Amino acid sequence: MTREDKRRAILAGALTVFARDGYTRASIDAIARTAEVSTRTIYNHFADKAELFQAVIQESANRAADAQIAVIDRHLRKVTELEADLVDFGRALAAPADAGHAEHFALVRQINAEAGHIPQAAIDAWQETGPLRVRRELAGYLRRWTEQGLLSAEDPDRAAVHLLLLISAGNPSYQGADPTGAEIDRTVTFGVRAFLYGYLDRPAQ
Repeated sequence: MTREDKRRAILAGALTVFARDGYTRASIDAIARTAEVSTRTIYNHFADKAELFQAVIQESANRAADAQIAVIDRHLRKVTELEADLVDFGRALAAPADAGHAEHFALVRQINAEAGHIPQAAIDAWQETGPLRVRRELAGYLRRWTEQGLLSAEDPDRAAVHLLLLISAGNPSYQGADPTGAEIDRTVTFGVRAFLYGYLDRPAQ
């Protein structure tokens, strides 16, 4: 096994352990067993658990963000009917295919549960690599639609937060739940309608 192979094994094993046990309870010994390497090998790559955790969350967040940005670009690059296209986008973001990132979202839930015990540098790295990058991509489309007169979003970044929050309730990976397809569709549809109620560009009365 090459040095790079060992690093990949460590990161994969650490993701599994951190997602299952959280940051505080996860141990280097458990990570070593899961990755099938020695603890010495882990310390040859990472100075301590904090550095390993930051590397794990950055890599995992980057993969999840890449997948979400691909969904954004695929569904929003060409909009013909705003509500229908946003609903399709929301459904795709909440689709079962996103279960490929189930460990990442389990890790995010662990971070939210014990944020006070996790190094701030790791939280900042996760936010910048994942959620903020996705938000900026979505905000770019909302800004463009505002310029075209389709929306009235004075602050596209804040509007992107609102849209993601309204539709993310339909994503079982985010919540650790397992709603039916009909429940996801209903949540996404009503979330999009609530968003458009606040942000549609309406003529002045």
